[in-house]
Amino acid sequence: MSTVCLSFDFDAMSVWFSYKHVTPAMLYRGEYGANVGVPRILDLLARYNIKSTFFIPGHTIESFPEPVEAILAAGHEVAHHSYAHIDPSEQSPDEERADMERALRVLEKIGVKPLGFRSPSADYSAVTLSLLEEYGFCYDSSLMADDFKPYHPRLGDRVSQQSPLVKGRPARIWEFPMCFEFDDWVHFQFNFNPYRNGTSAPSKVLEIWTEEVDWMHQNVADGVLTVAMHPQVIGRGHRIAMLDKFIQHCLAKGDVRFEAIGDVASRLGR
Repeated sequence: MSTVCLSFDFDAMSVWFSYKHVTPAMLYRGEYGANVGVPRILDLLARYNIKSTFFIPGHTIESFPEPVEAILAAGHEVAHHSYAHIDPSEQSPDEERADMERALRVLEKIGVKPLGFRSPSADYSAVTLSLLEEYGFCYDSSLMADDFKPYHPRLGDRVSQQSPLVKGRPARIWEFPMCFEFDDWVHFQFNFNPYRNGTSAPSKVLEIWTEEVDWMHQNVADGVLTVAMHPQVIGRGHRIAMLDKFIQHCLAKGDVRFEAIGDVASRLGR
């Protein structure tokens, strides 16, 4: 049995604050994700009775409570995604701890004790993993040391350009690996500053995603594929149509299931 985990980084406006020059038009893209993208995603998931994971910054929860309430009401998992989409590798340890705690307080207010975390930058600082252990997270989904197998990332690795890898100890949390080929932002999101021409045809992306799930299904026993999407990106009509086709392709195999990441992690145990 293969598993596909559809996940959505519901960043809304917060993702754009990481850019040096923030404009109203950029922020309105985030609002599109909240007001248009999320309802379309929820409708599609409900059509197939699929549960998924939404990584939501605290800033989004406080700015757009109605779509967050709709996500929870539909039974989807809500996980930690920082407070305001800040790259942890650019924070001091004290700043990163304060940001993690602020987001946890916001999640607590909506009744969520998150099982999982995804770094806003798909990157870590030197203390991120130890913080995730300290605060009792069950899993992370930010790293790329595997593709179809959850694994335990390591704490305390020592490696440099002059010295080969000395491995640290396995962390107590699970890693559900992602990759940028399975991130809709890379394929689809255009921006002027810095200039990025992310305007792929959905047919190209669908080919990549279906070929990958086919290979996993044929070659990896009990494989898990994590797909990372953003409501302000995947929410466009032609891209929602692509996601629909991807879901249909997976279901047509008969022994591929869709699950929230937290459900898979809970089944794996600590």
